[in-house]
Parts: sequence; structure tokens; C-alpha cells
Amino acid sequence: MNNVIRDRVAAGRELARVLIKQCQAADVLVLALPRGGVPVAAEIAHALRAALDIMVVRKLGTPGQEEFAMGAIASGGVRVLNDEIVSGLAISDEIIEKVAAREQAELDRRMKAYRSSRPWPAIKGKHVILVDDGIATGATMRAAIAALRKQDPARVMVAVPVAPIETIAQLRREADEVVCIETPEPFGAISRWYSSFPQLSDAEVRRILLESWAERDKAALKSRAEPTPYGNLIANVRTREDGSGHSLPILPCRVTEVRIAAGPVTLEGILNVPQPAHGLVVFVHGSGSSRFSERNRYVAGYLNGVGLATLLFDLLTLQEQEADERTGKLRFDIGLLTWRLNAALKWVGTNPEITSLPIGLFGASTGAAAALAAAAKRTQQVRAVVSRGGRPDLALDSLALVRAPTLLIVGGLDEQVIDLNQQAAASLKCEHRLEIVAGASHLFEERGKLMDVAHLARGWFEHYLQTVAAVSKARATAPGLIKRSSMP
Repeated sequence: MNNVIRDRVAAGRELARVLIKQCQAADVLVLALPRGGVPVAAEIAHALRAALDIMVVRKLGTPGQEEFAMGAIASGGVRVLNDEIVSGLAISDEIIEKVAAREQAELDRRMKAYRSSRPWPAIKGKHVILVDDGIATGATMRAAIAALRKQDPARVMVAVPVAPIETIAQLRREADEVVCIETPEPFGAISRWYSSFPQLSDAEVRRILLESWAERDKAALKSRAEPTPYGNLIANVRTREDGSGHSLPILPCRVTEVRIAAGPVTLEGILNVPQPAHGLVVFVHGSGSSRFSERNRYVAGYLNGVGLATLLFDLLTLQEQEADERTGKLRFDIGLLTWRLNAALKWVGTNPEITSLPIGLFGASTGAAAALAAAAKRTQQVRAVVSRGGRPDLALDSLALVRAPTLLIVGGLDEQVIDLNQQAAASLKCEHRLEIVAGASHLFEERGKLMDVAHLARGWFEHYLQTVAAVSKARATAPGLIKRSSMP
């Protein structure tokens, strides 16, 4: 009996029909073994409305008998050793470390290729479903189960479309539950049981993950919506403090998914408008991040809480993001990023909800160069700029033309970028300040450092955007007075 499964997508949907009846837990995490397990797992995650991620496992081969594993390493910084094999073959710690270092390099390469800098998900207390497109010996899956157990999940389930019946019996002794659709005998190769079983590239795996993460983020965004006197509004995520221990008000906030035309492409974004709003901050990211960047969303949420609307949008299309993950070239194409930012600023001018708001730009990494280049051209529209870990030096030709007050924020541990920002600051002719956050690295990942960024950005934008808003309001209510008072 050959070709019992059409393809990996069909396999995932068939597994999902079984799992949706058996897996009712709220906190489910679907982990795929790449590459082949990813399209299967994506269908399961979609059906269960669960989070999707990958678990890369690398066997630690015994020297001279590499197929004979003495252990394994896995995503999440986990190492598992077979003490019986290690002691029985008298394998030294030095050899173990040498083999582990080699396999760790490949694991890190794959994790970066598939996930970029996305943080590893919390496993503790989760109901984890491990997925592959098929199992032959089960060695990699057993290593994945052992590695997961060290991270304290509530439950570990294995889900595969096809496997030998004896392998399934072995896995049932190690996993809490195993779901397998087909157990044909004699088994042979996994590919034998598929009508279509193409090899997957790293780029295809990355695309599937990006699409799944975007789908889940959109669903989470919509699920936060609730009826309020303002219509389609949501409350900000949680009570915040302003950095000095004082609580900030939580303002109702209208959330809208937007599409921005930029020449031949359409850019997707998220517009958050608090009620009321006294300014708009447009986020300009770099280094491969998107509108779903956790760091930018954190800062944006903080700004929403003090009455600043925010626009987070993708400067690159999904296909361009995939290409950029491989080459890293588009994130340094400041001309392209600036052109697309200008398209977004033109779109702002056509949106009646925000067109009258004074505008600030928040640039991160190479996006900071695009923000400053746009500010140099749009001196009447852009009223303030904040750069987080930015590369303003990449907009060197534009810096002297910037008129908007500019705040450069750099981590104290990011010495090279500090030097680049100091050089850029020397070229700025506008009001500007360089703030160095002590103990922070380039991404401000250290505890409390991103809050420091949010607090600094809030102060800068509130001061300069509220000043513009107050002047505009005064002109609207008493234009003659403003005119006379401005005369020498």
C-alpha cells in the first residue's frame, strides 16, 4: 500500500481533525521538528488556534560512529546525555564539549534562519504537541521529548501522520500521548507513504512560520476588541508606570488594521488611536523586524497610555522580509525605507482620524536613518524624532537638514553604536540630545531597560508634540491674537 497521504498540508489537516477532539487545553504550544514537520504543524496550530514554533534537535554522535547518538541538544539551551553510553564508552568531557560545540553551531544557524531573534517560548506549564511529517527510528523525536521534559511542560503529546507501529509503541512509553494516522508495514522510508514529498528550504520554513505568527497576532489583536461608548475600541494591555512609580492613565484605544499603498506594493500596518489623542508617532523599524515587533509594540503601548496615537507598519513585504533574512541587504537600503516611510506619511495626511495630529517618528536600528532622512524632507510635517539603538550615520547627507528636535537613545554597552551616534549628533543642526542608557545592550533586552526607552520617548514626544498641538489649538480659537502676538 503506497501513497496513503497526499502531502504535508493534507497530513496536518487530518491530524488536526483528531487533535481538536482530544486537545482541549487552553495553553497549547505546537512545536514542529524542521524542516518537514513545519507545514504539518502549521495546519494543526491553525485548527487549534494555538501558538506555533519549532524545536531544532541535533544528535550528539559518538566519535567514529556518528549515527550512534550519545546524546542530543535542542532549542531552549537543553542538552541530554545518555549516561550509559558515555560511561560505557569512556567518552571524555572534552570530546563531549567538542561534539556539542559543533552541533550547537548548526543548531544556532537553523534557529537564526527560521526564527531570527524571536525569543524562545516559555515551555513550563504548557501542553506541548511535538509534530513531524513522519517517524522512522524515532531517535530524534525521543531526543526532543527528553529535552522538553527538562523544561517542565504540563504535558507532551506527539503527533505524526505516519510511522512504524513498533516506533509508536516505544514513543508511548516516553510521551504522555501519541497520535499517528497511519502505521503501514513494512515501513521503509517516510517518503514512500506520500504522493508529494518535496524537500523544503530554510526560506520556505521561515515563510510558513512568519505567516502563522502574523495570523496569530492578528487574531490576538481582534480578540481584544470589546464594545465601548467609542465604538470599536480596546483598553491598553495593562496598567503602566511612568518610570518613577506613578501610574499612567489607561485610555480607550481604537485599533485598526490598515493597508498603505507604496508604489507597486501594499504595506500592512496597525493604527492605534487613543481617545483622546494629542499626537501621532510613526514607528520605523529596521533589521528585519515587522509591525509585530515585541519591542516596538511595548513602546507603542506605553505611548498610547499617555494619549499618543501610534502607527506600526511593515516597510518590507513578506517576500522581501524572507529575502532580507537571507541577505540582510534590504534593511540597509535607506533610500527604499525612506521612500516607503514617505508613502506612509502621505497616507497619514489622507486619514481624517489622524491627519490633524502633530507627527513624531520613532526609528530603530537602520529605520532611524530612514526616519531622519524623511524628517529632513518633511520639515513641516515631522515635529520630533526619537532613535532607539539607531544608525543615524547611515543618513549622513540628510542630518544637517533635519529641523525636528531629535533624541538619540543608545545602550551603554553598545560601544560601536555610541560612537556612530556621537558622530551623527555632531552633524545635526537641530535641537538634539544623546541619551546613553547605562547597562543596556543594543536591543535593550536587560530588565527594565526597554521601560527606560519608553519613558525617554514619552517625555520627548509629549513635550514637542503637545507644544505643537497647543499652538495649533490656539491658532484655531484665536488666530488674530496669535498673529498679533507673533509680530515684532
